[in-house]
Amino acid sequence: MKFGKEYKKQKVAEWTEAYMDYNGLKHILRNMRAYKQNKHPAMNRTLSGFYRQSSSRYNEEDLENQAIEIKTLQRDGSLQLFETVFIGQPEEGTEFEVTFFRKLDEEFYKANNFYKDKVKGMMDEANQLNKQMESLIALRIRVDKRSVKGSNLNRHNQQEQSQSSGTREKVKVGEVLEHVKINNDPQSPISTTIKGTLKGSKVEDLSYSKGSLRRAEQQLRVAFIEFYHKLYLLKQYSYMNLLAFSKIMKKYEKISSRKASKLYMEVVDNSVLGNSDELIDLLERVETTFIKNFSKSNRSEGMKSLRPKQRRENHTVTFFSGFFSGCTVALLVAIALKIELHNLPTKEEGVQYLQSIFPLYSVFLYAVLHLLMYATNIYFWRRYKINYPFIFGFKRGTELEYRDVYLLSTGLAVLASSAFLANLHLDMDPNTQKLKEVTQLVPLALVTLVLLLIFCPLNILYRASRFFFIRCLFRCILAPLYPVTFSDFFLADQLTSQMQALRSCVLYICYYGLGEYSRRQEKCHTHGLYNTLYFVIAVIPYWLRFMQCIRRLIEGRDKMNGYNALTYLSTIIAVVFRTIYELRKESMTWMVFALISSAVATLVNIYWDIVFDWGLLRRHSKNIYLRDKLIVSHKIVYVLAMVLDILLRVAWMQLVLAFNLHSTHRMGITTTVFSLEIIRRGIWNFFRLENEHLNNVGKYRAFRSLPLPFAYSDDQKEQKDE
Repeated sequence: MKFGKEYKKQKVAEWTEAYMDYNGLKHILRNMRAYKQNKHPAMNRTLSGFYRQSSSRYNEEDLENQAIEIKTLQRDGSLQLFETVFIGQPEEGTEFEVTFFRKLDEEFYKANNFYKDKVKGMMDEANQLNKQMESLIALRIRVDKRSVKGSNLNRHNQQEQSQSSGTREKVKVGEVLEHVKINNDPQSPISTTIKGTLKGSKVEDLSYSKGSLRRAEQQLRVAFIEFYHKLYLLKQYSYMNLLAFSKIMKKYEKISSRKASKLYMEVVDNSVLGNSDELIDLLERVETTFIKNFSKSNRSEGMKSLRPKQRRENHTVTFFSGFFSGCTVALLVAIALKIELHNLPTKEEGVQYLQSIFPLYSVFLYAVLHLLMYATNIYFWRRYKINYPFIFGFKRGTELEYRDVYLLSTGLAVLASSAFLANLHLDMDPNTQKLKEVTQLVPLALVTLVLLLIFCPLNILYRASRFFFIRCLFRCILAPLYPVTFSDFFLADQLTSQMQALRSCVLYICYYGLGEYSRRQEKCHTHGLYNTLYFVIAVIPYWLRFMQCIRRLIEGRDKMNGYNALTYLSTIIAVVFRTIYELRKESMTWMVFALISSAVATLVNIYWDIVFDWGLLRRHSKNIYLRDKLIVSHKIVYVLAMVLDILLRVAWMQLVLAFNLHSTHRMGITTTVFSLEIIRRGIWNFFRLENEHLNNVGKYRAFRSLPLPFAYSDDQKEQKDE
């Protein structure tokens, strides 16, 4: 692999702008080579070394001194300011070399300053973690003393004393814990670095219980792992930039036939960027501390936690994904043939049967389609280096690849289509008429199976991802009670596109709870309880997003969250009017209200999607009506996405007109419209995360915010003074 590609691959996505512009410098050298080749065709001999041989009368030192000169300007602390002056013999094309060294200096200062600031931040965080570690050790000693006090476990006492004797000599437990409080809010963020407890977090007096100790150990363990990952990436940043400077100087020597690499690389190696001793020492100290305190001095286990291995491609996943895909296609063909064989759409009894059974399985259709769109999103996020695990807050190494999500979607599709085909076969076959009541329980059994798999506590079927989803779902439901993270409101946005699937869940309550399955007729709308739930469930997803926006408005005092809340309020009003009209189809007044409110909500949401969620339609952008930074190189993609968003948002209004159609046609249109809404949401997902990623890149924000277990009275006084 060429270095340019490897360099791009190894970049921390959020730090891209801080890396040395290798391609820009290489572009200048290409222009210089092209100019020399056009002016002097004989210069082509340079590539084969003939020109170097003709200059062999100069020794290496003389040639270096003739190429560049490093002039020291001033010294700013540990950072020495210098300027590279080109002093080679004047000839045609030397302006390219002057431009090259000017840009080279700019790129060096950029990378060096960034690295210096980051190292300083790492040292501050290391001091904070060291302070936290002292508190944890003191707390361990205090808790252990309380747990063995008054017991006869002399052997345990001797072991504890031998293990902590060195610590007791250095740290006076009482003094360390005197001004320490415990942070009992596990969701309290710590800025974008590890800096202690922020305002508004739940800080209480320190409890000397084993539960408090376990929570503190867990929080500090995660903080150490994240801190180590920061150090490791910063070390990689230094290494890749140094390698890039070395490579570009060799290219310069090859093209210009001048010696300059040695002199310039001496300056780079002696800079802050070229000296990683402090960072390497800190890495080793973190490893030692972590292994000793969090992995019982087992180095292999400790390093496994600090440096989790990258997941390898699993061929079993690929095989079963293809196998399930083929099975799904075959089952869908069999279902279509079965329906056509019995002419169900043309018979009144067949239509009633489809109306009663199809909505029960449509929830799986929407879920499978949403999973397929999510798998597509992950594929393109990976391709364009959008750091979705960091944005969502996944624990490192637990995020799903697109193959994993595709496997889940095809597996669910096989389960649902197999159950649907079994339902059709058993209901349509004269020999199985006695089993009709039993066959109606197949959808309920399938739903129960899926729920059991989702909530299964065993370590099977991507447990970490399942529990992450459950936790986010729980926080969405209790939206006003918890601080809102990106993953929370992202999931709530997904739920707004699954309104029809949620209504299908209400249908299960009616169909089985009220005994409709035994009548084989879809008459749930005659039940007042069902109509109430049908009405309420449609509003809940938008209400959750509305409450999340209000929570963020109160916490952050950002008026944009208030405007966003108004967009969801307009959608709630539209859904209310549309649902009332759907239940009272004969009322022309409600139809007018539904159309007007839906039109207003559609326009407001289109504007918010494109301008705020996607960050597009910037009037003064260098990319006309887009934004300055675009991850996808083809601008037409953004134009098509905006057009599709408008068209698919407008398609949402068709439901109002569909309420007066024949029930079968209305069912088909409703399914189509909500399927298109899920596709629109999938498109929205990609550009929403792209915009979030670019915001992180603009702030060089590449790490999670983490809570720390201990708060200190000195820190609280400083916060009050601020």
